[in-house]
Amino acid sequence: MRLLKRDGNGAIIIESFSNGLAPPYAILSHTWGQDSDEVTFADIVNGNGERKAGYEKIRFCDLQAQHDGLQYFWIDTCCINKDDKAELSQAIQSMFRWYQNAKACFVYLSDVRTKKRRFEEIVDEPDWQAMFRSSRWFTRGWTLQELIAPCTVRFFSEEGDELGDRSSLRCLINRITSIPLEVLDGSTLSQFKCDERQRWANERSTKLKEDKAYALSGLCGVHIAPVYGEGEEEAFRRLRREIEKLEACIRHLRDSDPRHDKKRIEETKGGLLGDPGKGKTMLLCGIIDEIQKNIRHNTVAYFFCQATDSRINNAVAVLRGLLYMLLDQQPLLARHVQKQHEHAGKQLFEDSDAWVALRDIFTDILQDPSLGRTRLVVDALDECIVDLPKLLDFVAKQSSASPHVKWVVSSRNWPNIEAQLEQAGHKIKLSLELNSESIATAVGAFIEQKMNILATEKQYTPEMQLEVLQHLNSNANDTFLWVALVCQNLEKTPRRHIRKSLTEFPPGLDALYERMVSQIGASKDAETCLQVLALAAVSYRPITISELVALAEQVEKNAEDVDEIVALCVSFLTLREGIVYFVHQSAKDFLLTKAASQIFPDGAEAVHCSTFLRSMEVLSSTLHRDIYDLKEQGIATEDITIPAQDPLAPVRYSCTYWADHLCDSNPDWSANNAENPKLLATIDEFFKKTYLYWIEALSLYQSVEQGIAAVAKVLQLVQNDQSLSELTALINDGWRFIMHHKSMIKRWPLQIYTSGILFSPIMSIIKNIFKSQAQGCNIQPDLEHGWGPCLQTLEGHGSRTESVVFSPDGTSLAFVSHYEAAQIWDARSGQCLQILEGHSEWVRSVAFSPDGTRLASASDDKTVKIWDAHSGQCLQTLKGHRDRVNSVAFSPDRTKLASASDDTTIKIWDAKNGERLQTFEEHDNWVSSVAFSPDGTTLVSASNEIIIWDTQNWQCLKTLKKGYSFINSVAFSLDGTRLASASDVATTKIWDMQSRYHLQTLESHSGRIDSVAFSPDGTRLVSMGNEVKIWDAYSGRYLQTVEGPSRWTQSVAFSPDGAHILTTEGKFHLDASISGTTSNIINLGDVQNVDRDICVDRFNNWILLEGEKILWIPPEYRGSRSAVKNNKIAIVTYSRTVWICTIDGSVGTS
Repeated sequence: MRLLKRDGNGAIIIESFSNGLAPPYAILSHTWGQDSDEVTFADIVNGNGERKAGYEKIRFCDLQAQHDGLQYFWIDTCCINKDDKAELSQAIQSMFRWYQNAKACFVYLSDVRTKKRRFEEIVDEPDWQAMFRSSRWFTRGWTLQELIAPCTVRFFSEEGDELGDRSSLRCLINRITSIPLEVLDGSTLSQFKCDERQRWANERSTKLKEDKAYALSGLCGVHIAPVYGEGEEEAFRRLRREIEKLEACIRHLRDSDPRHDKKRIEETKGGLLGDPGKGKTMLLCGIIDEIQKNIRHNTVAYFFCQATDSRINNAVAVLRGLLYMLLDQQPLLARHVQKQHEHAGKQLFEDSDAWVALRDIFTDILQDPSLGRTRLVVDALDECIVDLPKLLDFVAKQSSASPHVKWVVSSRNWPNIEAQLEQAGHKIKLSLELNSESIATAVGAFIEQKMNILATEKQYTPEMQLEVLQHLNSNANDTFLWVALVCQNLEKTPRRHIRKSLTEFPPGLDALYERMVSQIGASKDAETCLQVLALAAVSYRPITISELVALAEQVEKNAEDVDEIVALCVSFLTLREGIVYFVHQSAKDFLLTKAASQIFPDGAEAVHCSTFLRSMEVLSSTLHRDIYDLKEQGIATEDITIPAQDPLAPVRYSCTYWADHLCDSNPDWSANNAENPKLLATIDEFFKKTYLYWIEALSLYQSVEQGIAAVAKVLQLVQNDQSLSELTALINDGWRFIMHHKSMIKRWPLQIYTSGILFSPIMSIIKNIFKSQAQGCNIQPDLEHGWGPCLQTLEGHGSRTESVVFSPDGTSLAFVSHYEAAQIWDARSGQCLQILEGHSEWVRSVAFSPDGTRLASASDDKTVKIWDAHSGQCLQTLKGHRDRVNSVAFSPDRTKLASASDDTTIKIWDAKNGERLQTFEEHDNWVSSVAFSPDGTTLVSASNEIIIWDTQNWQCLKTLKKGYSFINSVAFSLDGTRLASASDVATTKIWDMQSRYHLQTLESHSGRIDSVAFSPDGTRLVSMGNEVKIWDAYSGRYLQTVEGPSRWTQSVAFSPDGAHILTTEGKFHLDASISGTTSNIINLGDVQNVDRDICVDRFNNWILLEGEKILWIPPEYRGSRSAVKNNKIAIVTYSRTVWICTIDGSVGTS
């Protein structure tokens, strides 16, 4: 960023600053005159701008900035070098932020005058107001953001007289522009939809038609690079696309809105380190309100942890909530999230690696210079149940990372929390117990306030009012919550019983809770109330009234009185907007511990068990096919509108948490338990009758990942009991079904019944149970016998894949495709974790360091990059090769990195500092592959020969092969005794590394072999060419071929446990075992396309019937050609096999 200032000689000069390091500055908003009149960047540099008419604006801005105590100022005409197209593009994308960060914005109105000129007519209003109303400044496209973005906007006439600021002129500006007063007062733009923001510019114009869109990008919180010449329509299309991506990102980030939580807390709580009920949460609410009074200068994000709600009781939820509020206020910060979100979607924030992703994103945002002054508030750290240590460590480290960011946190007096927060650099600790006088004063004021309300509403006599006041002051023990609960009960107590009731309210929260439980237990509704309290206590999140009615049998019998029943539990529960909450964490703690015998007479496990059974009952009676009556078989989840009367509303909790309640009921299948047969029969019936309807429900409210986790939990619960083998097989088949079809299920819920069933193997139990649901469609021949080796297909990288590798611990995998980036994915969930961008040309190879903390990538741009595998940050760029780099490998001790290049050299690098240590030039052709031996003593390089190098003195030990065929890949066995090589002539060779002689030649491939790998135990070898083949690594015996799509397969790897094979085939597959079966798809000759009502769409993804999507085609069954005859369509897959789909008139009906 360049800024103007006046130097010691009185000349206006330009000074440049890096992002985030600019000093305080003023900024000018104006309308351009003739281009020849405006002072340019070159004019300032050359010192000849004073002769131009536009210099008056520069002089004005300089004088006004000095008057305001600012040395620097910015003007667009001369602070941007418009001859540099790249700089101009970057400036246009940064403009909104520059105006936003300015200390003051001066609007210079060259067509508004305050001094009358001769013969001017005298009017009733001040002369300048009429000119102000008609000023050209209000008609220009770019000035809209200049009006809204800055914290302070002041208007000046042509003579330099100040007319007022945005606040004082707000009503006049509102009448001129129709911009809401709330915006002019400084409300965050997120309160107004982007469509409305764009309407504010409807009457404005720009010199270049594309600028109408570009000028709105900052207001809409997105970046679009200018492409002049694309036209207005295309520019707006790109703007809308970026807005849609931003909105999807923020929508997926939002799990709960902390602002709603704050409002709920303020309405339901009576009420920093302190004991329960001391008022910590209400104190933080007040602090937040005070900070927000100056919202223009502060970004405020806050989060309220609540142990009773699984959505907001974990470290991921805290970062997610804070990020949501930050991006909602400053959407331009979303650039730190969007690249990963575009690949991973909502699962970026929800899968097993969400903490790592969110932590790294949050760190990047906190270091962003555009963030500005920010206050982050987290309440009730003690109620963060999951990953609290991670959160505390993050807060402690980040508390001093940026001088603009301050953290405020509260917690109970827990030593572990205090100890971890001690690591924070600059901190101020406030203990409520050590400030007892202040707390006592505040509690006294609270009592007096509540007493005045009670006395007025209940018409207390002065004597009674004094008696109640004295009792509250004597027994409150400086606890807001105790006062609130007692006053809540007094509100319902007749005046004649007040004195007696006072004696029944013992001091201290626990004693008060004990009395309330006894009171509920003695009531006529005791059974119902105790069931409600028990259900609320074991629930994983607050439940809605409709969910409560569905889950609590006693409540269902009295559904019309449900609000009244919750009100009877008012000392523990509160109802707000149809959701039942605990009044305070201490209330739940009391029920789970000191009142457990009364709330759970048969133990908490019994309540979990009954909740599971009840969940199964309501799911079975509620769920059915096409529950939203969508009818359209190809409708996508993003196009579905939830009905006003949502049939899923009463069962959403059950859909998500039934498996958790089953697991927490701790069933012991080996015990002679009377409940076991009922539980097992219920599980069996669910998978046989309700399973697909449940999956549809999960898809409709985008909780498929939670569903996968639920099935996995139940499978783990039963799979080790030999007597439950049939049930285990059923559940396992259900898990394979949802995993195999996951990408389809997430996007097209009704395709579960057609694509899901038809493209499952013939031996699938789920397929055979629900096959009648696929009526109207039939596929011949039977596609697969069993589920086969493919466990999961990872989609989203969108290109042919060159190289793939597991992390050492097997939890992640990295791959590169024909793209300038490497990607890291979660090997379990199939979600993209990191996109490593930085190379300027295709990436060819990747390698993890032995400890999995770093990843090296080799590229056609002649460089090697080393990345932090967790954060995605580029640590080193290694330059020196003269041609593309084909392969990289870390040494076992992590200290060295080897790279092989088309320039015929191998280079050895210091993996820590990037220093080049050695260059070998013994090869006379390009080098395709390098590998270190497991003990690090030798290095092998492959070209049209194999050379073994001594890593101690870097001498050539032996050349194993010299010939005309090319070696594409080399790999060591884990013990380092054998080496495998793959060649262009369809052979794999195994070499003895001690004698360095050839042991075996493996021949069975139909063409060149691109990749080889040993299993971790060294017993098997996998080779990849046009097919994947597995061999006995000792005898050389061919074991099997793992078939599947075989175009462009170039890399193969075993997982660290040897149970999985990873292959690259445009899409890459994670194989569950190496015992796959051969496909039954038959081969057919060439076919010709015939136009019919049945056809395949142009992307080969769907079969269409009269233009409507009826059957989604999985990637492995797609092809480039199809043929239609009557009601049959034949598709030729890319692997030259054919399948035929028959369609009749009943397709899509249940």
